[in-house]
Amino acid sequence: MRRFVKLSTYVPACYWWATFSLRAFLTVVARWKVVGRENVPPSGALIVVSNHLNNADPPILAAAVARRRIRYMAKVELFKWPFGIFPRLYGAFPVRRFEADVAAMLNAERILKRGEVLGMFPEGTRSRTGSLGKPHPGTALIALRTGATLLPCAIAGTEVLGRPWNALRRPRFTVVIGRPMTVERVRRPGEKEVNELTERLFAEICKLLPAQYLGAYTGSGDSSRTDDGTDPPSQ
Repeated sequence: MRRFVKLSTYVPACYWWATFSLRAFLTVVARWKVVGRENVPPSGALIVVSNHLNNADPPILAAAVARRRIRYMAKVELFKWPFGIFPRLYGAFPVRRFEADVAAMLNAERILKRGEVLGMFPEGTRSRTGSLGKPHPGTALIALRTGATLLPCAIAGTEVLGRPWNALRRPRFTVVIGRPMTVERVRRPGEKEVNELTERLFAEICKLLPAQYLGAYTGSGDSSRTDDGTDPPSQ
């Protein structure tokens, strides 16, 4: 009798193959920089959180973090046949955006309870203007319910990827990884606690971004950062 192997068996290998292949590819075709990789905790439940500029952000963020496999929430539309197999092989799982998706929340909590890494973009979608959008509370809610550490990150420059007029130029972008934020577990977090943590988290992301990405959050960031998100050279 023929035995079938579950798709999940191949997920870790597919993820690492895709991640390291992308790193090699970006080294050749792009001018990209990662700042703060040493801030990635080597173990324990972790939520990697970032602003969102391009569909390529999830694999680019994974290539930047490098040391740990990230399980992403991804919009349910990406999982439709026939291309839905690709996000599944990457280890992503579906979420119905802009509504209370209990199944996705429970899936996220199970991942964190196993001490793994969850990837989330609190804005819920890509920014069409490049400026930060309003964050949704789901990330903070999951962090409070699980006590998982938050890792704020900022991506600058990927908004130009895929634009026809940039096809002949090597794109330049930066991923900045901030310092981990410890979160005390709360069994039943209230709205006030969730909103306060959401504000704290977004404030940390703002500190990592250049001013032109802040939009309505202008004044919350670090004006000393250069246009690509890196610190200016020392004098």
